[in-house]
Amino acid sequence: MFEKKFKRKIEDFKCRHCGTVVKGGGYTDHCPECLWSRHIDINPGDRKEKCKGMMEPIDVETKNDKYIIYYKCTLCGYRHRVKSVPDDDLESIINLCYTETRKE
Repeated sequence: MFEKKFKRKIEDFKCRHCGTVVKGGGYTDHCPECLWSRHIDINPGDRKEKCKGMMEPIDVETKNDKYIIYYKCTLCGYRHRVKSVPDDDLESIINLCYTETRKE
């Protein structure tokens, strides 16, 4: 049977990196304050990834006037990227431009 690649999952969560309580909107995949995420999905929203490691934001780029945040899992090394959302802390995004871990 055909399974959708994206499953909208409305969940609130407490960021495991900075402790911010995040109100999920169904497409929320990272903390808007510190930008950290978790490696929990194989396909967006499915929660089937076994790793469950923390996804560190390691870089950012601008594309079509939007920010793209690059991540690296601190446990397994998986790399992923997502578009930023309006709720994301702009200072945290800008700080990624000056980190030493950029796209290792």
